[in-house]
Amino acid sequence: MAIPDFQTIMLPLLEVSKDGNEHNINDAVEELGRHFELSEEEKMELLQSGRQPKFYNRVGWARTYLKKAGLLVYPRRGYFQITQRGIEVFENKPKKIDMKFLEQFPEYIEFRETRRETEPSSKSAETVEELTPEEALEDAYQKIRDDLAIELLEYVSKSTPGFFEKLVVELLVNMGYGGSRREAARAVGQRGDEGIDGIIDEDRLGLDTIYIQAKRWKDGNSVGRPEIQKFVGALQGQRAKKGIFITTSHFTETARDYVSNIDIKVVLIDGNRLSELMMDYGVGVAHRTTYDLKSLDTDYFESS
Repeated sequence: MAIPDFQTIMLPLLEVSKDGNEHNINDAVEELGRHFELSEEEKMELLQSGRQPKFYNRVGWARTYLKKAGLLVYPRRGYFQITQRGIEVFENKPKKIDMKFLEQFPEYIEFRETRRETEPSSKSAETVEELTPEEALEDAYQKIRDDLAIELLEYVSKSTPGFFEKLVVELLVNMGYGGSRREAARAVGQRGDEGIDGIIDEDRLGLDTIYIQAKRWKDGNSVGRPEIQKFVGALQGQRAKKGIFITTSHFTETARDYVSNIDIKVVLIDGNRLSELMMDYGVGVAHRTTYDLKSLDTDYFESS
């Protein structure tokens, strides 16, 4: 039979985990391959990038969506386990689990809203047919990027304060600040007074200085105006003109309004922006594949 889409895999994948034990993703792929009666050739069929088997990739996406809906958890790397909610769902014997079915769970709705509803597979057939190949490719690229951003932020939020400071150093150096990584490391991470965590040069010559505050904030808590005012007060005490406040959480509107109406230049980087910058500047991510999109060079033929 043809390789099933990732939504078709969701219910059988949940069934694999119904015993409550931890299951290895590779073992699950093999078991699901037998369930769908896939041939060895079908199981080994690769994505167009040639980097991963298509069926393994789709099982991975099915697992991700079930986790986002709270039906599965990842107890350790490469393993998944059913939750109490997952057990209850399976015991109700649904005929099918797909993205529409998962919309009954608030965690999944929040996940979808964060990802800005970019799944091309959730569109109607008519809408998909209206997309040009370039548009479909862009939709798929954005979908992968949004998922990666969420995963990055989860890892950053769970990191230690020391690791978070190291990450900030890496990011700022990759963005062109602070000279070398060694020089930047001497500046950032040195605990200062009055709300300043570190200092870094704006350029290699040290013509200007930027003051840093980097905070891992608790989930669900937003950084408000009082915290920013404290940071700005510390900048004024140092006669500084520029500052960066980085957090894994979010900033309130009053905090953003405040920095837009003061003379000191303060840049606020929240968790979403942080994950975007990490992807753009290669921090905490690995290169997987590159698609070189070409178009017809009409000048070449007209010159003949």
